[in-house]
Amino acid sequence: MSTLSAIDPLASLGLLDWSVCIGYLSVVFVLALWFAREQHTTEDFFVGGRRMHWLPIGLSLFASTFSSLSFVGLPRDAAYKDYHLYLAILFIPLVVTPIIWCLFLPLYFRLGVISAYEYLERRFHRRLRLIASLLFMFYTVGWMGNLLRAVGVILQAVFDLSQTETAWMLVAVGLFAAVYTALGGVKAVVWTDALQAVALGGGMLLLLFLAVGEIDGGWGRMVDIARNKNKFDMFHTTFDLKESSVWGACAFGFFVYLAAHAVMFTSVQRYVSMPSIAAARASLIVNGVLVCVICLVFFLVGTTLFAFYHQDEKAGPELAALEAPAGQADSREGNLFDRLQQQKIGDQLVPRFIMEELPVTGLMGLLLAGLFAAAMSSVDSGINSMTASVVCDWQHGEQLRLRGSQLLCFVFGVAAVGTSVVLYFVGGDVFPMIMKIAGTFFGFLLAMFLLGMFIRRTNYEGVLIGIVAGVFGLAMAIRLNVTDYWIGAFTCVPTMAVGAIASLFFPPPTELQLRGLVVGCNGNDESSVAVK
Repeated sequence: MSTLSAIDPLASLGLLDWSVCIGYLSVVFVLALWFAREQHTTEDFFVGGRRMHWLPIGLSLFASTFSSLSFVGLPRDAAYKDYHLYLAILFIPLVVTPIIWCLFLPLYFRLGVISAYEYLERRFHRRLRLIASLLFMFYTVGWMGNLLRAVGVILQAVFDLSQTETAWMLVAVGLFAAVYTALGGVKAVVWTDALQAVALGGGMLLLLFLAVGEIDGGWGRMVDIARNKNKFDMFHTTFDLKESSVWGACAFGFFVYLAAHAVMFTSVQRYVSMPSIAAARASLIVNGVLVCVICLVFFLVGTTLFAFYHQDEKAGPELAALEAPAGQADSREGNLFDRLQQQKIGDQLVPRFIMEELPVTGLMGLLLAGLFAAAMSSVDSGINSMTASVVCDWQHGEQLRLRGSQLLCFVFGVAAVGTSVVLYFVGGDVFPMIMKIAGTFFGFLLAMFLLGMFIRRTNYEGVLIGIVAGVFGLAMAIRLNVTDYWIGAFTCVPTMAVGAIASLFFPPPTELQLRGLVVGCNGNDESSVAVK
């Protein structure tokens, strides 16, 4: 049991809290049953018959990317570190969206794919398509397991659960998401994601205003405290592979967030579920706006909590550093902020603050609904996309019947639950771990696509050798103990560089192999006829 709080967690949740939580979960399940009526083919199940609307798709893109990991990780990063991660997130609307808009969407719509990895088979070889699918599935299992673990971290704080009780709670949440995803297909995923984006963003926005109201002096005092402690720092220019900086943020934004939105099966599946490029581009705008606004709210919540626990200090540059021993860094000796830091469970900062400092009736229920929303919006996306990858990349689309797709969906959900329980007992902060996992797998995926799209001379054999070089790059990153921001660069850059050079020693691809598959090579424009 946790020793951080003497309050009774169950007693702190009133009837309204439970009503909000149970009501939300009921709505999600009803949506799944509703859309289950419309599942007749694998195309219905995986891309919604290619008739999905851009607004829920845009909400879904946001909700599936910024999940329960963000619910705990982004406020924690703002409270205990700075805003360099937010700078990386800003790459999504400012850099990633224009690249996908101009280069990747025309390619996917022209080819008429369901799986992004079909491109790798057409450009190189079927084996690369299967390698990409495996990389995606390994990442997705780790990602889903880690985000479910984030749910466990918060539920443990809210209900003061033992480790065994928390593990069973993870099983319940994960299986619930698996069941409604297996029933409703991608339509259930997208529409529940849209609902979950609203619940997640609305809950955190309400928490921000209530938390600021607890600070003497309000917004102005919060900004002063955070500025004096350099909490808004996001342009630290010293080049250091072991510390966060503007260069590391740019590396993470490009090598991880670009890959997540441009070549991840989950994202591409959403793009091609819409009827046109124009609709897909509209969804990118929705996603970009939400990323800027809602993620800033996440960070401001963390900054506000930092300011709340440091508001008794005298303002000025002479303030003690955050890393100073307990009792020196904060005049409120032994407060929640320091206790969580000392016990290395800063992921519990938000729920503990609500329970100890902000017992507003219904707020914890809303935040728990947002938490379940964040978790399930990612689990449903992951298990549906993994199933789609098996069907499209390994079974050639129609070889697995709809009922088989639904059963496989449930199996992947069980795998995610098992992974979450293992990771929960392993321990550690959730967001740094997912940054490592993303950098490891996304670097390889992005490199394969960039080699295929931009370097005409690249061939299958060269890419394979490049992947081996990327593995050595990953080993070097681990040995050098580089910050999580750089891992994607350490896998992507060697894969690209060695892959391009190694291709020179093997026969070049023919013009027929390149047509419509390389930027600027005969047919790589939006007016080209789709190839099926």
